[in-house]
Amino acid sequence: MTAFVPRLVFTPGEPAGVGPELCVRLVQRNLPAQIVAVADPQWLSETAGLMGLPLQIVPFDPQAPVRPQRAGVLSVLPVPLAAPVTAGQLCTANGAYVLATLDAAVNGCLKGRFDALVTGPIHKGVINDYLHSIDTEAGKVFYGHTEYLAERSGGGLPVMMLASEGLRVALVTTHLPLAEVPAAITRERLRETLDILHADLQKDFAIAQPRILVCGLNPHAGENGHLGHEEIDVIIPVLEERRRRGWQLLGPLPADTLFTPDNLARADAVLAMYHDQGLPVLKHQGFGRAVNITLGLPLIRTSVDHGTALELAGTGRARIDSLNLAVELAAEMAIKRQASP
Repeated sequence: MTAFVPRLVFTPGEPAGVGPELCVRLVQRNLPAQIVAVADPQWLSETAGLMGLPLQIVPFDPQAPVRPQRAGVLSVLPVPLAAPVTAGQLCTANGAYVLATLDAAVNGCLKGRFDALVTGPIHKGVINDYLHSIDTEAGKVFYGHTEYLAERSGGGLPVMMLASEGLRVALVTTHLPLAEVPAAITRERLRETLDILHADLQKDFAIAQPRILVCGLNPHAGENGHLGHEEIDVIIPVLEERRRRGWQLLGPLPADTLFTPDNLARADAVLAMYHDQGLPVLKHQGFGRAVNITLGLPLIRTSVDHGTALELAGTGRARIDSLNLAVELAAEMAIKRQASP
């Protein structure tokens, strides 16, 4: 029986950032999965030339057999840049290009042409400036990959989870101003987030009985209502409901003591209430060696854990560790899904 070879689609992200450079470096070695980049092929060729690296670009053919990645060869689904690019210099017009690459990649995943999506770093400011430039009255806001991919794929609530060696941190809320977080943490949202996290740990990570540590929202997890009532009114009732299903949930725990070696040793994942509650700990532990994963989508999506690094674009000094891990994890998740009944 022939081994399953996943076909992964990669969007390099902001063209003036390090994404195109990382794309070129990614395919300088053989890989057990096929990589298809959605990008401007001319810009990738120019980037490879500036880096002094070999790159043979082959137009993507969805009908061709899937084969493992060969070093120095890259299959490309072409999307033209909206404006010329200079490494390290942002251009509002190319916000349209970044969105077009994401749309093409998502459509390919939903049509079954790709087994998983890996995304490079984007610049939210450029995309929002572009959206404002084409319609000042619409009030559209680009919050980030997580929310955009959920909208485009028709998925439900997206759940952001970052994973590094020995630590997974998922979030109840993602890119919200801190002042809006308490109102966003409702029983319904917490239930849905927990359900997605629990199910995807089983489906994509083969953890039969996930053990999840849950943060409180307030200092000291509310200290029995003296420092806030969200734990009493929202978090504790939902955890009790899910424990009655036999789920292994510990919390709500104070975030300042949850991330200790003893606690983490008995957990498969941590559920934090907001972005900057859980992610600083994970990034301190494994920045550059972590992967961003979006749970709850009808497709597999992983990403790098860093930004566009404009100051490094064109220098050849950007680290590829996180992208390598994102590709490896996307392939592993695709293989697990393909093998599941």
